[in-house]
Amino acid sequence: MAKPDSKPKQNSRPKAKKHYRPAGKKKEGNAAKYVTRSQAVKHLQVNLPLFRRLCILKGIFPREPKKKVKGNHHTYYHVKDISFLEREPLLEIFRDKRAHEKKVKKAEAKKNPDLAKRLRTRAPTYKLDKVIRERYPTYIDALRDLDDCLTMVHLFAALPALEREKIEVQRIHKCRRLSHEWQAYISRTHKLRKTFVSVKGIYYQAEVEGQKITWLTPHALQQVMPDDVDFNVMLNFLEVYETLLAFINYRLYHSINVKYPPILDPRLEALASDLYALSRYFDVNSRTSVVDPQVSSTSGSEQVETQKVGTASDESELRLAQLQHQLPSNEPGALMRLVEDDAGDTEEDDDTRECKKLFRNLKFFLSREVPRESLLFVIPAFGGVVSWEGEGAPFNEDDQSITHKIVDRPTLVRTSLSREYVQPQWVYDCVNARVILPTEDYMVGKIPPPHLSPFVDHESEGYVPEYAETIKRLQAAARKEVLPLPGVGNEDLEDPQKLLSEGIIDRAEASEAAERKRKMILEQNRYLDELKMEVEGVQNSSTPSDNKQSSSKETEAKEESEPDLEQIVEDYANMSKTVMSRRKRKIYEAMQIGKQRKKAHVDLLKERKKKIQAAKESEEN
Repeated sequence: MAKPDSKPKQNSRPKAKKHYRPAGKKKEGNAAKYVTRSQAVKHLQVNLPLFRRLCILKGIFPREPKKKVKGNHHTYYHVKDISFLEREPLLEIFRDKRAHEKKVKKAEAKKNPDLAKRLRTRAPTYKLDKVIRERYPTYIDALRDLDDCLTMVHLFAALPALEREKIEVQRIHKCRRLSHEWQAYISRTHKLRKTFVSVKGIYYQAEVEGQKITWLTPHALQQVMPDDVDFNVMLNFLEVYETLLAFINYRLYHSINVKYPPILDPRLEALASDLYALSRYFDVNSRTSVVDPQVSSTSGSEQVETQKVGTASDESELRLAQLQHQLPSNEPGALMRLVEDDAGDTEEDDDTRECKKLFRNLKFFLSREVPRESLLFVIPAFGGVVSWEGEGAPFNEDDQSITHKIVDRPTLVRTSLSREYVQPQWVYDCVNARVILPTEDYMVGKIPPPHLSPFVDHESEGYVPEYAETIKRLQAAARKEVLPLPGVGNEDLEDPQKLLSEGIIDRAEASEAAERKRKMILEQNRYLDELKMEVEGVQNSSTPSDNKQSSSKETEAKEESEPDLEQIVEDYANMSKTVMSRRKRKIYEAMQIGKQRKKAHVDLLKERKKKIQAAKESEEN
C-alpha cells in the first residue's frame, strides 16, 4: 500500500482578487468630513431659504476646514451636522407646510374660497420648545447666550410694522412685552450694574445668577428701515430668541414667587405704561406671597368684600384685583413698589445691596422730552421712585416731596426751590459711579461733563480722563477712604533697571535708585578693604596716595554701577527674542506693535487735552 504524500494539502478555494477601486473614488480626510452648502441642500432636498432657516433654528454654523477641497469660494458644513438636520422633525413639518401652501394656492386658482379658507385654518403648526432644550441643556447655558437675544428683541420692539418685510404687528407687540418683562425683573431685583448712552443706543449690563449680560437698546426715535438688510434671516433668529426669552422670563419670575405670564392693567397698557403696570403687578404678587395662608385661601366673594371695606375702588379695579388676587392698595403713593424692601430678600450680594440704596429717599419727576422708558427702567433699579408727565403717572408734578426733576431743555420757565433740576446724564453717571454726584455741572443750560464709558478700564488703557479722577476722589470721600499716593517701594533698591523696563518707574526715579545702590556698593567695598588691611597687619593711613587710590576706586565703582539703562533693556529684550520660537516671536512682535499703537493713542489724547486747556486759558485771558 502506497504511503500518503507528506506534503500538506493546499486549499482548493482560489484566492480572492483585490477589489479594484478607481482613483479618487474613496473620500478620506477633509473630503469625507465636510460638504459644501450646495451638496448639503441637494442631500436634504430643500431650497436654500429653508436650509438657512433650519441651520438658524438648530444652531448649526459653517465650518472652516484646514484644507478646502472644493476651493476657497465655497461654504463648508460638517457631515455630522447635515446628518443631524436630516433626522430633524421640523424638516418634515416644513415640507408639510410647503405642500399645504400649494393646496391653498390650488383652491384659490380654482376659485373655491370656502375650501381655501378651510385649509388656512388647518395649517400645520410647530413649537421650538424642544429645540431650545436641545441647544441649552442647562439654565446657565441659556443665560450665557442671552446678549444677542436681548439686543434683537429690543430692536424689533422699536421697529415699525411693515407688511412688505413680513414684520407683523403681533410680533412687534410680543417683542415689546418680552422686553418689558425682562426689564421689570431686572429693575425689581436690582440686578442692573452698568449703563452707557452712545450714538448707537443705550448699553445695559446686568448680573443674573453670576452671569454678566450686556445688551443694546435703540433710542426712542423713528427707525429708518435700510434696504440692504435681509429681514427674513433676522426674523428666523427672532423666532428662536422669542422662545428663549420666554423660557428665561418664566424661570426668573418663578424664582421670586411671581406668576408668569403677568396680567397687566388694561388702562396702563393703553397709555403705553407697560413697565409701570409690571411694577404694580410685582407689588401685588409680592404682597400676596406674604399674606397669611388663611386669608389667601378665602373665597373670591370674601376678598371682594374685604376690598370694599379697605378702599373705595370702582368695579373695574375690583375685577382686576380679583383676577390678580391682590390686596387693596390703590393710593398714588403706594403704587410704585419697585423699591419696597421684602422680607424674603435675604440672599443679596454686596453689589445688589449697594445698588438698592443708591437713589433711596429720592423722588424723581421726568419731563416729557427725556427718554422716559430708559429712566423708568434705571431709576427704580437703583432704589428711586419715579413719575412722569401724563396720564397714569403715580404722582403729579405739584407733589412737594419731589427731590429731582429730569429736564433736557436749554431754559426753564418756572422753578421750585424744593427740588433740583438736572439733565438725564446725571442719572447715568451716578449709576456708573455708584455715588450721588454733585449737580452743579449738570444744571439746566450747562454743558455737562464727558459721559465716560463704564466698560473701559482707563488705567489699563494708559490714559485716565480728568473727570474719571474726580469721580474716583468722590467715591473715596463717600466711602471715607484715603487714596494712596504714588511712591516707590523697597524693591527699587534691588533692580531699578527691571522696574524701568517694565514701566513702573520713570528715568529720574531709576537714576535715584541707582545712586543709592552705588553708595551701598562703595560702603561695602570700603568695609571689605578695611578688613583685608587688618588681616594683613597694615594700618589704615590717610596719606595722599591712599586718598587717590580710594577716589579712583570710587570712580570705578560709580562707572560700574551706572550702566546705560536703555541699553540694558534693549539687550534683555534681544536675549529673550533669540531663545523664542518663530511663532512666539511673531506673537511678541504683534504685542509690541499693539503697545506702540496704544501709546500713540494715549499721546494723541494728551495732546488734545493740552490744546483744550490752552484754548480755555486764552479765552479766560
